This record gives sequence, structure tokens and C-alpha cells, in this order.
Amino acid sequence: MAGLILAPLAGGCRDEAALRMDTLQRVRQEGKLRIGYANEAPYAYFDLATRRVTGEAPEIARAVTADLGVREIEGVLAEFGALIPGLKARRFDVIAAGMYILPERCREISFSNPTYRVGEAFMVARGNPKGLHGYADVVRQTDARLAVVAGAVQRSYARSTGVPDDRVIVFPDVVSAMEGVAAGRADAYAATSATVNDLLARGGGKTERAEPFEDLRINGNVVRGYGAFGFRREDAALLAVFNEALSHLIGTPRHLELVRPFGFTDDEFPKGATAAALCAA
Repeated sequence: MAGLILAPLAGGCRDEAALRMDTLQRVRQEGKLRIGYANEAPYAYFDLATRRVTGEAPEIARAVTADLGVREIEGVLAEFGALIPGLKARRFDVIAAGMYILPERCREISFSNPTYRVGEAFMVARGNPKGLHGYADVVRQTDARLAVVAGAVQRSYARSTGVPDDRVIVFPDVVSAMEGVAAGRADAYAATSATVNDLLARGGGKTERAEPFEDLRINGNVVRGYGAFGFRREDAALLAVFNEALSHLIGTPRHLELVRPFGFTDDEFPKGATAAALCAA
């Protein structure tokens, strides 16, 4: 692996400051950033037509790392629930999957400042046969089953609103969750509004978006998710570079140009939210 060669210190330990710089230096020297993603459009996915990883997060990553001389973004596919373990195991350098900043995740990894905010939605079978328009409807209908993706925040939302665990069906990815609803294995799939819209635009077939949808509220507040890039704690230098570049990009016309092809508008801009505040929430 290209990178700075460090002489061992007494006891075989390497200098901690050098370790913190190691990933950033290697990325600069190799001209390549490895990103972990979960193949969830519109956040990050492999486009068969162009044979490249694209989406909201990879395209922002390309813009951010251009000044580092990064010529290549290498995607490493993982199930969503395996992204944080994969990052910590050094399978890739950064999580670029539109991952929400959540306090429990902040205890494991570091986050950049957010790049978007978005609300929730349900995908249901055509005609919405059980009339599910929010988490409260799932609680009330004792035979209703809710699909979620492994590792996604919607699992926590279901618990916090009182949906029993035995009525939550966990799927490995968004496509299998959609197929589960279409096949009748679940009655609604809980996801971000951007995920639901993208799946339906790509051919939802037997499914549709639940309209209207009752905004999820926790402690009286409407829930909005804030997505960002994830970093190992020791990669503070790489995180600092990202945050500095994001401070000049997020909310600008160039930002809108980058994310508009994936269904994002300026309504989804994070509007000054910070990782520090969201981690402390």
C-alpha cells in the first residue's frame, strides 16, 4: 500500500499523530478514495449504464476530494448494517451512503457536517389495502407488518412509536424490502421519502407511496433525518478536510447542480445543521 513509511517507536508502537494523518496522506499519494456504500438510490448506488458508483454522496465526495488530487473513487459494496463495522475494519476510507447522523452512531464513528435533510415515507401495495399512513396506523392494526432495512434508523422509529418487534420484518436491502411489500410479506416499507420516491420512479410495479403520510413525531417534534459522511475516529485530518470543503459547497448553486439529478432540491439542504449538534441531540 502506498503511504508514509513510519519507523516503529519503542515497544513497537507507531506515533499517534502520524496514525491520524495516515489515511489522508495515503489518499493524497494514491489519488484514490475508497467509499463504503449500500446500493441505496438516490444516496449511493452502482449505475449499470455508466459502470460507476454514483448518487448524492459519491458525487459530493468527488467534488470534495478533487482538490486533493483524487482521480478515482472506488466503491466498496456492503449491506447497510455492515457499513460501520466495515469502516472500523478499514475495508474502506469513508462511508458515503447518505447515513443519518444519530447519537448512537456518533459513539462509534465520526461524522462530517450533514449534506442533506429528509423526512419519512411508507411504501405500500397498490391501493394501500390496510390504509397505513404512518407508524400509528401500524400500531393500531394488530395484523399489520412493517418492513425495514437492517441497520436503518426506521427500526428505532418503529420501536419508539410502539410497533411490536414481532411485527417488524427486517430485510437486507431496499430492493428486497420493496419486493417484500409487493409479495405480501409486509404491509408497508418504512424508509426516507427520497428512497421511496426513487424506488417508485425506477418501477415500483405493484407498490405505491402512502398518501397522505402522517409525519413521524418523537417528543412532539417532527423527525427529519440528516445524512453525512462517516469516518474512523482516528481519521480526524481527513474529516477536517471534508468539513472544510463542505463548508464552501453545501447550499450553493453548485451543490444543487450536483444533487438535482438524484431528486434533491434546495428544500433538502441541511440549513446550517452541524454534526456536533446532531450527535448531542
